[in-house]
Amino acid sequence: MQLPPIVLLLCGAALLLSPAVLGCGPGRVVGRRRRPTKLTPLSYKQFSPNVPETTLGASGRYEGKIARNSERFKELTPNYNADIIFKDEENTGADRLMTQRCKDRLNSLAISVMNQWPGIKLRVTEGWDEDGHHTEESLHYEGRAVDITTSDRDRNKYGMLARLAVEAGFDWVHYESKAHIHCSVKSEHSAAAKTGGCFPGTAKVTLESGEKTSVADLRPGTRILAMDSYGRPTYSDFLTFLDQDPRAENLFRVIETTDPPRRLSLTPTHLIFVADNFTTPASEYQAVFASHVRPGQYILVSGAPGLVPARVTRVRMQQERGIYAPLTQHGTILVDDVVVSCFALVQKQNLAQLAFWPLRVLYNLGVMVGNESSQQLGIHWYGQFLYQLGQMVLNQKEFYPVERLQLES
Repeated sequence: MQLPPIVLLLCGAALLLSPAVLGCGPGRVVGRRRRPTKLTPLSYKQFSPNVPETTLGASGRYEGKIARNSERFKELTPNYNADIIFKDEENTGADRLMTQRCKDRLNSLAISVMNQWPGIKLRVTEGWDEDGHHTEESLHYEGRAVDITTSDRDRNKYGMLARLAVEAGFDWVHYESKAHIHCSVKSEHSAAAKTGGCFPGTAKVTLESGEKTSVADLRPGTRILAMDSYGRPTYSDFLTFLDQDPRAENLFRVIETTDPPRRLSLTPTHLIFVADNFTTPASEYQAVFASHVRPGQYILVSGAPGLVPARVTRVRMQQERGIYAPLTQHGTILVDDVVVSCFALVQKQNLAQLAFWPLRVLYNLGVMVGNESSQQLGIHWYGQFLYQLGQMVLNQKEFYPVERLQLES
């Protein structure tokens, strides 16, 4: 007898959240909310997350060597950050070349290093490799990996340096050698690298007091305006960020309405509730990818009384800074006064809400298991796990098409 996909999802989630797995999980600190998060250095030979580097839950598969004369060489960008020391033993500047994702994480880590050890800088000993000095299928060949130390080369600092790299958002960190820490990131083409995002840093949410606040300023336990399963406005607890990176640039879908006027920016893969008719009850609006919304359709917005339909008049694309994906108890949220889902990539609102049930239970118990700290960057490990599991048990037609992700990047 074949189990239905939702049962497999929940069983896998329950297994992942068992104490044994949490104890050796992907680098996230588990504890009570009321206790401040304490950073624990990685041990020698430890890696985070606790999966192989080239799996989906980490930095993803090797995609091929990049040479200076190849078409993909344009994917690499130089890093001239004065707060980072580049060894550059080849004297070619190769160590400064890397993907934008790697550059963003490295620059974030440089700030953390200076904060942790005043007067000390981050040092890169190996970056992009064009000479074949690494093992076959090394991510150094794609500019997706760096080997790092501190400027004073104090090996007693390397365990904490590795932990700071995890917090800076590197997709895989390995205390590989007593002489350096190895860090890597997902490919710019990777669908997994684009599963997060959702809203820019300028997005606003509504607090229970009626005040507006930036999505970037949300903290666990804050109650914000959302929608319940009956299509009614309600206040829901903010739990965690499924993704966050204040420095990242992303291409957002901008949806505009009139009567009442609203303007919402969200990633094309994010779910938003839509209807074709003005008279459709709020509870019957369907969750669709933002990229599928067209002028003439209706979305739900805050109004008088409650939630009201607003006709979409314009849809366009715009580059904006910052990416934030807040998760609430209800799985919905009003962003810039527009009702949206908390989920992306898979066009199944009810399935996503059910799959995140174990995470909500843990938060109700006061357990921290993800991006609670405003300093923690990147996609929540639980979301990455569900994406990987979903790829195995769900029909691929339910996922946002990978080829569209590449065109929209």
